[in-house]
Amino acid sequence: MNAINNENVYNTLSLKWLGIDTYKESVIYMQRDCLVCQTEGFEMHTRIRVTLGDKSILATLNHIDNDILGHHQASLSTYAWNLLNAHEGDVIKLSHPKPLQSLSFVRSKIYGHQLKSTEVMQIIEDIAQGRYSDIQVATFLTACAGGRLDEAEIIHLTQSMTQVGVNLSWPQEIIVDKHCIGGLPGNRTTPIVVAIVTAFGMMMPKTSSRAITSPAGTADTMETLAPVDLDIKAMQRVVEQENGCIVWGGSVGLSPADDILIRVERSIDVDSEGQLIASVLSKKISAGSTHIVIDIPVGPTAKIRSIDTLDSLEHLFYAVGSAMGVHLCIIKTDGLQPVGRGIGPALEAKDVLAVLLNQIPTVVQVEVSA
Repeated sequence: MNAINNENVYNTLSLKWLGIDTYKESVIYMQRDCLVCQTEGFEMHTRIRVTLGDKSILATLNHIDNDILGHHQASLSTYAWNLLNAHEGDVIKLSHPKPLQSLSFVRSKIYGHQLKSTEVMQIIEDIAQGRYSDIQVATFLTACAGGRLDEAEIIHLTQSMTQVGVNLSWPQEIIVDKHCIGGLPGNRTTPIVVAIVTAFGMMMPKTSSRAITSPAGTADTMETLAPVDLDIKAMQRVVEQENGCIVWGGSVGLSPADDILIRVERSIDVDSEGQLIASVLSKKISAGSTHIVIDIPVGPTAKIRSIDTLDSLEHLFYAVGSAMGVHLCIIKTDGLQPVGRGIGPALEAKDVLAVLLNQIPTVVQVEVSA
């Protein structure tokens, strides 16, 4: 047992493993009437600093009313448990965290004030470090939705998300990438483009997200064919051997704040214009891309539903891309209907293979779009 020397014994509890998976949210579980909760005033959803040895995280408190935990015990969600590298019986120290200054910037944005570059950076750093609860992340996303981010703020957001993470470099002068805004079922053109472009010798280190508003994202579809949870070294090795790759952006840590934002976006079904631009470009730039094609489907059920919205988005993409020093080419595609025959990761992967094997006309729309 890794005991923590602490003069205040009321701030320590022994860990018990419960095996509760909250995906990527750090949660701590304690008896509602345990001594630590009473003396420290910890109530439901309180943010608590949990320390074990030289590791420390912020976790959201959930109370337990039955006897699954003793009054001198606590448990952690699987994600928090792994972050601390905890073991059954370890003693953790609990304390109130320092107030997050960046939350005052989020509150300011809610009331219509413009965010400065330093304020955006602090918000993104705190999100990437896990200092925001999911509720606080959702608050930030909502404050930025509905066209509330101006051009300067989107540039600040893109720069911050690029800087907070890993940035790759490659030996070739031109590194290409392609991204589809999505929102349409069956729109799996990216794997086709990656396969063809890399076969002709161009370097395309493609990082993709999982689905946000459609049944499957590029990473979800590719995962039915090959692993996409590659770390940086594995990704670099694949690119060096094959000229390109398709990996899940969350596994390589290129833009860790964006991975958290996307996870919460999917829960609240919000994908704002400014956040979309910052998300796309930050990951492309972090991956080392210099020339990027942006595919924007326009249709009644797509993310972009009118030409006016397309024009606004196109202007912002070019403005932010220019500020970030990358070359963009934006194309409008038909978003009136699903693109392929299959809906969902496995069936969409089947469509991709059919096109690459020239099994036409079974999925002609996917081939034409690609």
